[in-house]
Amino acid sequence: MLRAHTVAQVRAAEDALMRTLPEGALMQRAAHGLAYAVLDFLGGGYGAKVLLQVGAGNNGGDALYAGAVLARRGVGVEAVLLAPERAHAEGLAALEAAYGRVVDVEDAQRPDVVVDGIVGIGGTPGLRPDALAALERFSEVPVVAVDLPSGVDADTGELAGPHVQAAITVTFGTHKVALLADPAAAAAGAVLLVDIGLELPEAAVEALQSEDVAALLPEPGGESQKYSRGVVGVRTGSERYPGAAVLSVAGAGCGLAGMVRYDGGATDQVLAAHPETVSGAGRVQAWVVGSGGGDQASDALTRSLEDGVPVVVDADALTATPRPVGRHAILTPHAGELARMLEVPREDVEAAPLRHAREAAAAYDAVVLLKGRRTVVAHPDGRARINTTGVPWLATAGAGDVLAGLVGALAAAGLEPFDAASAGAWLHGAAATLASHGGPLRASAVAAALPQAVRGLRTP
Repeated sequence: MLRAHTVAQVRAAEDALMRTLPEGALMQRAAHGLAYAVLDFLGGGYGAKVLLQVGAGNNGGDALYAGAVLARRGVGVEAVLLAPERAHAEGLAALEAAYGRVVDVEDAQRPDVVVDGIVGIGGTPGLRPDALAALERFSEVPVVAVDLPSGVDADTGELAGPHVQAAITVTFGTHKVALLADPAAAAAGAVLLVDIGLELPEAAVEALQSEDVAALLPEPGGESQKYSRGVVGVRTGSERYPGAAVLSVAGAGCGLAGMVRYDGGATDQVLAAHPETVSGAGRVQAWVVGSGGGDQASDALTRSLEDGVPVVVDADALTATPRPVGRHAILTPHAGELARMLEVPREDVEAAPLRHAREAAAAYDAVVLLKGRRTVVAHPDGRARINTTGVPWLATAGAGDVLAGLVGALAAAGLEPFDAASAGAWLHGAAATLASHGGPLRASAVAAALPQAVRGLRTP
């Protein structure tokens, strides 16, 4: 499990560790990890040029000490001090002792890499004009951010003005929430975690990894039969939108549940595409409703909720969802749909997806899966997971229908709603990566790749 912590959690862990270490030891651990990451990025040190953008405080100190390490390995290191009177004194002395140079930004040589040591996790979102001007001096040069791209909100992933766009972020001790949550996560580039020995509490945000998903997925035993493996019911599609039914059944029929039962307005098309599907109402362990349902979606939602089993609510059914609906429901909106549910502008949701997903989960007392580049799964109790699998080509019509069916299959197979939504998002992204081969894909190809994605988790 990849875990991300808040600033307060990190500060407390750092304070506890520093009480057991010699003064400055923790910063040295961070600085050496940063320096070696820069060397790897450069492909070697001798003859390379690095420019440190140094702010006040410990973040700047990390950059200065790392600069000293780099200088001792043959790198030409220059530092621009954005707050000279508050620069980390010991770090500055170490850099100068290693023959690094302090320069004005106008006098700096063109570097191979800029190290962003402007502000750390305690900084406020946005950048001061002097910091922004220093970055723009070499805007075409790749940036390695220290702990977090300067200018982003560490605890929310939200942006409030100019910020660093990093090629790599070298973070210490644990991931910060902003390294997982968009829009800030998109500014971090590749993230490298340096272990500095922190003992941390339960994380504020998590991201499932392959081994976590493998542990969650149901696996049939020798005594299994189709009913014991779970029956997922699908009430999606209509005469006008039969494709939504075909695609949601494709996701539901990925093989993780024992049977798919279809009870909607596109029976002929569903059976033609998926002849193994059973048609008509009957007992199920989870329902999937809404996709392409049109005017019938509200009635399908009402009937499905009456069964008392988990219900995946998508598309047309979202606007008919009662508030609160209850913790057996999994709501799967995109940003526009969530904006309508919360009665806020879409731009607000896109600027703060983690915050709005949590708000919706609390308001509806249900798990909310907010689709996006980094899909957010929020639990009513405040827990959140952010999905990191997938490719941009996954932004294609019908992909959400497949996802809803897949999550329904996992819920029918016995996963709790929070786990079903989280694992479903991960598998959906993994299948898209397999199906894409680096290029365009269709939603039906994502559904077809789901068994391969599951097999990949089972392969040693």
